[in-house]
Amino acid sequence: MVKAHASRISRSWIIVVLAGISAGLQVWKLPSAIPLLRDDLSITLLQAGMLLGVVQLAGMLGGLAMSLLAEVIGERRCLSAGLILLCLGSATGALAWSAASLTVFRAVEGAGLIMVAVTGPGLIRRHTPGPRLNAAIGLWGAYQGISAFAGLMASAVILQALPWRVWWWAMAAVALAPLPLVLAYVPRDERSRALRPATATTRIARTVRSPGPWTVGLAFACYTLSWMAVVGFLPTIYQDSGMTGVIPGVLTAAVGGVNAIGSVVTAKVLQRGVPARALLIPAFVVMAATSVLAFAANWTAVPAGTTLRFLCVAVFSVVGGAIPATLLRTAVELTPEGGSTPAAIGLIQQLFNAGSLAGPGIAAWLASQAGGWQSTWWMTCASSAIGIALSLHLGGRFAPPTPAGPRRAHMTSTAWHR
Repeated sequence: MVKAHASRISRSWIIVVLAGISAGLQVWKLPSAIPLLRDDLSITLLQAGMLLGVVQLAGMLGGLAMSLLAEVIGERRCLSAGLILLCLGSATGALAWSAASLTVFRAVEGAGLIMVAVTGPGLIRRHTPGPRLNAAIGLWGAYQGISAFAGLMASAVILQALPWRVWWWAMAAVALAPLPLVLAYVPRDERSRALRPATATTRIARTVRSPGPWTVGLAFACYTLSWMAVVGFLPTIYQDSGMTGVIPGVLTAAVGGVNAIGSVVTAKVLQRGVPARALLIPAFVVMAATSVLAFAANWTAVPAGTTLRFLCVAVFSVVGGAIPATLLRTAVELTPEGGSTPAAIGLIQQLFNAGSLAGPGIAAWLASQAGGWQSTWWMTCASSAIGIALSLHLGGRFAPPTPAGPRRAHMTSTAWHR
């Protein structure tokens, strides 16, 4: 009986990661559909940029509110409710009749996404054996890249044969698919962990006053601003350059997929005790350099220019994958004494989603002003520079786990240096 219970708990973190991937798919079902939406709903490029980012709006505005909800009703219930909202948002989005209505339904999906995102790391931290924690958090950090690869690859193929509305209904079913597994394998919320709203608010306030989550969240925003803008518009960029059929979606899916590889590899590096800043600073530098090569250079005048440009963006993504894995691993250890882990993740998610919302809009505005995508590197380099400055304050080392070690890994030095 005890062994069966332990086995059930050991599988729970995998179910939570699957829920995250299912939620992330709702973000990445859109990019390959933008050309169809522009024809069907008369959506402008700037409106398309807002559609790419608005799913993050609920996260930008409601991360801390959702952390309060998670503290009061429990993280498992909050995660389950998020999956239901994602399903409803996608199903009703299939009925959209204008850019405005689709934006509203995308915002509903955003509310579901932030509920999953806020509760996932805490559930993983609580239910993952110590030796597996770094790998589990690293895989959670990769869920966006995994969902980008799967969503973009599937949509590139499916949208060649089916209307975008059918794709939205199919993704509604995908959003709900992990729910039975969550109910079956993720342990119930302990009654003793449920808090009165006043107590939960006090814990959240203590967390918000701590500088660590702000530093991690702002660094995260610098990363996601660049990554969401570049990857979100890649199908459109490729189509504007003359590519047709499934090729733009497949190439973009590959770029998303290598991001996940970068996150998983980083999790293994963190187990060796490498300081956070030693991973973050080089990653931001490489993202800045490769974005300049990808967008400032005139690849049309170079033999095999399209291939070389793709390689630049692929390196941008795979090296950038070190950033979410490192920051999330740092984040789960930043809760101050008497604070709230969901609140720390919620604050970080608010800042993370602010970058996700702003990035596509800024990129679309720059493209509209410049008459092309050649100015995109201005934004990526500026955000990378700020990310490097913030990374200088993050220097935690994570103790390599051992089979006989404690239930969860810990930092051997503080992640925040004043």
